[in-house]
Amino acid sequence: MMKHPRHPHAPDFRPAFKKENKMASVLRWDPVKEFDDLARRLTPFILRSTDGRAEERQAKRTVEWSPNVDISEEEGAYLIKAELPEVSKEAVKLVVENNVLSLSGERIRTAEKNGVRYHRVEREYGAFLRSFTLPEDADPKKISANMKDGVLTVRIEKRAEAKPLAVEISVD
Repeated sequence: MMKHPRHPHAPDFRPAFKKENKMASVLRWDPVKEFDDLARRLTPFILRSTDGRAEERQAKRTVEWSPNVDISEEEGAYLIKAELPEVSKEAVKLVVENNVLSLSGERIRTAEKNGVRYHRVEREYGAFLRSFTLPEDADPKKISANMKDGVLTVRIEKRAEAKPLAVEISVD
């Protein structure tokens, strides 16, 4: 057994081969991500039961990922920017109900092409849902949205402030 170069009395447990894997230098190992990926892959098998309701339970689990958002405020409006790469604007739905803005949709995984091998898939696919409670001064009737370069920008106009009414009262 070889001796460790810094500690002459300790054995060297480093691998004896020098062959480098070029993909290993590109990919960083994330044990938490690997565990999440394993759990996601095993869930359908764990849910499978003898009565055949696994597909029904899987269909009920509709929300699979959540897009990242930035929320900002400018003088006359609030802005919500959501990262939605590879999601068409037709697949996005915005609804305001009970002063809650809901953003939902779906990103569909494209079919693998012949000859293409994936070494890692980290992007999330499937249905998504984000909900935001609107501030008191937001006007739910004045909301606009546009999609550009994979970013959905939602503009929520503020209500015009009611100016205090000053009434002079004469004293008799």
